[in-house]
Amino acid sequence: MLAANLITELKKIVGGQNILTSKEDMTTYSYDGTAFWSHMPDVVVLPTSAEEISRIMKLANREQIPVTPRGGGTNISGGSVPIKGGIVLCTTRMNRILEINKTNLTVTAECGVVLQDLNLALAKEKLFFPPDPQSFFACTLGGNAAENAGGPYCVKYGVFKQYLLGMEVVLADGTIMKLGGLTAKNRTGYELMMLMTGSEGTLGIITKMNLKVIPAPPAAQTVLAIFDDIGQGIQAVPNIMDAGIIPAKVEFVDNFILGRIEDLFKLGLPKDAQVLLMLQVDGSPAGVATETEQMVEILKKSGARLIKPAKDAQESAFFWKARSGGFAAIYSSARTVFAEDVTVPRDKLVVFLKRLSEITKETGIDINIIGHAGDGNLHPSVGTDPRDKEHFARAMDTIDRIINMALELGGVLSGEHGVGLDKQRFLKRAMDPAAVELMKKIKAILDPNNILNPGKIWEEEAKDGG
Repeated sequence: MLAANLITELKKIVGGQNILTSKEDMTTYSYDGTAFWSHMPDVVVLPTSAEEISRIMKLANREQIPVTPRGGGTNISGGSVPIKGGIVLCTTRMNRILEINKTNLTVTAECGVVLQDLNLALAKEKLFFPPDPQSFFACTLGGNAAENAGGPYCVKYGVFKQYLLGMEVVLADGTIMKLGGLTAKNRTGYELMMLMTGSEGTLGIITKMNLKVIPAPPAAQTVLAIFDDIGQGIQAVPNIMDAGIIPAKVEFVDNFILGRIEDLFKLGLPKDAQVLLMLQVDGSPAGVATETEQMVEILKKSGARLIKPAKDAQESAFFWKARSGGFAAIYSSARTVFAEDVTVPRDKLVVFLKRLSEITKETGIDINIIGHAGDGNLHPSVGTDPRDKEHFARAMDTIDRIINMALELGGVLSGEHGVGLDKQRFLKRAMDPAAVELMKKIKAILDPNNILNPGKIWEEEAKDGG
């Protein structure tokens, strides 16, 4: 618990209205989008400027108080859980879009801007920011940068880091540092901005950023395709790409989630089918019409049982709303759900999915699967109940097998959710040990007192006598 004089200092920095200390308020900031980890902070601080954050960090560094940066708290790796207590530094009140520049195709915004608010502002200018994590209604730009967020559009347009031109970041000692700029080309010095991107709040607090945007595609077409065979459904994706078509989105949903989506949204999908693919192409109207026709033909040849193009933009939006409901179906299926985030090369997806089926037979634990088939990033999810120790142990074994299988196939530990607390025990298997040690050294340089989001990414080593 923080001493009263430190709370008083924090109030002087941000004002009493931006400090939360009641048990009820702090409980709200004790967990994130996961259903497993939680820990109470000692205080929640809601700054409104980089200068205030700088002063908070100077105080925290002086007193060696843990600081857990937090945006919307939608992350699902435990990354914004304050496991060491201390200060939760929530940036949601830094929510201004400072400039939209149509000539330069850039936007400058504060870290607490909600992604959907940015999308709506850009739509008025017929502009488009592609990264679209499915928590877009609540997630913030700072969290997106700190996690290097992705989403369905990644297959064609790439991830968050590919749209970052510049940023302002506050370091552990309170230094305010500016990186990058506003230009499309910038080859000046080390890529320190990329070091911050995906660092999960362990190296600095991103407060403002300059982002690249693009003109909104004038046309788009969504197509649903149903398959009775998982292998055929997945193979349809490279078949489409081999024909020179790069869809904007290619989403995969398994039988369990397909059934729940149909229950909720009544799309007219056969619930006995094994796979639902949701695809979207975009571009010029003529190009979209041609690619849609070609894609439908390829889906037929690939063995699709049912192909359903959206009739109009309204139905297309409804289809994607149904896709967003997929994770709700997963998280409502058990008391505790571990939604993994592995990515494998596209040409290994069929093998990976077949082996997931084998893992289920071996452990007796169901694995529900949703994900981004276009870039190989799948979210195999395991439901369990920690109160049932035997089932929980089998669920943990299932997760181990899933991740080990992904790594054996040349995949990676996380495609977009980050490591946080969720995947720490796998880090040494997933990365070269020398790289892990180098990360620790970088952390020690930038945050020698280990106050910024401590306990995240890698497992802490036991101290002597501990």
